[in-house]
Amino acid sequence: MHDNAPDDRHRYDLLVVGSANADLVIGVERRPAPGETVLGSDLAVHPGGKGANQSLAAARLGARTALLARVGDDDHGRLLLETQRAAGVDTDAVLVGGAPTGVALITVDPSGDNSIVVSPGANGRLTPEDVRAAAPLLAAARVISVQLEIPLATVAETVRGRGPDTRLVLNPSPPAPIPDEVLAACDPLVVNEHEARYILGDGAGESPHDWAPALLVLGPRSVVITLGAAGALVADSRTGSLDHLVSPKVEALDTTGAGDAFTAALAWRLGRGDDLREAAAFAVRVGAAAVTARGAQESFPTLEEVDAL
Repeated sequence: MHDNAPDDRHRYDLLVVGSANADLVIGVERRPAPGETVLGSDLAVHPGGKGANQSLAAARLGARTALLARVGDDDHGRLLLETQRAAGVDTDAVLVGGAPTGVALITVDPSGDNSIVVSPGANGRLTPEDVRAAAPLLAAARVISVQLEIPLATVAETVRGRGPDTRLVLNPSPPAPIPDEVLAACDPLVVNEHEARYILGDGAGESPHDWAPALLVLGPRSVVITLGAAGALVADSRTGSLDHLVSPKVEALDTTGAGDAFTAALAWRLGRGDDLREAAAFAVRVGAAAVTARGAQESFPTLEEVDAL
């Protein structure tokens, strides 16, 4: 079923509960070793954060999207609000104040690989009480997407507060121990190779084809493992299926934010009524399109650009 018509219960295809950061980006010839100083490019400031990235990526694809987040009463916070609104995201639930806007310090090497250090700032002040106060918003969303750049208690409250027919998508980044009640709500749990290894621990094995069933055993209803240029693996506990979806061949310029674009696209298409495999196949194309341009939010494609890939 592809139900695109707005309805009274679900004013939003996607609600993102998550982080909003200013990305401070420097290009380097190579990342410094411990104790080493290297020279980089001019500093560039971009809107980022996994939550804000996902909400903007979904809105750019055409989703009716809202963001529940917290930013500082500062220039970085104003930049984030302006870029969300310009993309068509409903920012009425974005809270302002309590701490400076979160900041991510990012170095990008010539191959497009990045290293990131995050100062959570206001993201760390997004509380379970904030989620409870936004109860009508949670009830109005077909799908809610969460990540772990906000407090785990806030993620757990989002799980408890969602509507009875609202689907939950979790990308556990940065990885942290996930409570059983949160894992059980994931449909899907979206992880990259690093996050999958973290969750499974020492007995993870070497192959993503082993990781997906092992992750399902932990309780999520479905699992998606993103494999970068190799596409994605999709496992569903209801069907017992395990599918490898191949990515289009593209020239990667910058991988920053590509995982967020993937997760946003996946969540939106699930809310539209696609099955998990269909939604993930679309998301793989969105992720591939996102790595062909520099930056995080600036690189997120429109639906037309995805179709052209």
